[in-house]
Amino acid sequence: MNSKEFGYFAENIAGRHLESKGYTTVERNYQKPWGEIDIIMRDGSVVVFVEVKANMREYPDGFSPEIRVDERKLSALIKTAMLYMEYEAKDMEAEWRIDIVSVTINEIAQSAKIKHYKNIAEAFS
Repeated sequence: MNSKEFGYFAENIAGRHLESKGYTTVERNYQKPWGEIDIIMRDGSVVVFVEVKANMREYPDGFSPEIRVDERKLSALIKTAMLYMEYEAKDMEAEWRIDIVSVTINEIAQSAKIKHYKNIAEAFS
């Protein structure tokens, strides 16, 4: 599996996990020149922009996948989310947030460890 296929695989795991929690998928892989939103979902009336980060095995570099979201990445996510809300959202007044879903896949055990971090922009402010 190449890195692009692995990314889609992890996004599918993350999407199914959130759907099992009651979220509804709106769109996948929303792209603009400066950034991409992996999954756009609804949590009730809230629009949720989901960034998926994944590793093939438990913390190969000594850290979990979500650590790879830094201020620069968050800035691109916010810019892309704001553009989506302005031009694409049917309910432009809806609340929105950015979440991270971290997926660590263990091929041997055929399992995935999933962590969900809600409203990550607050962590950077």
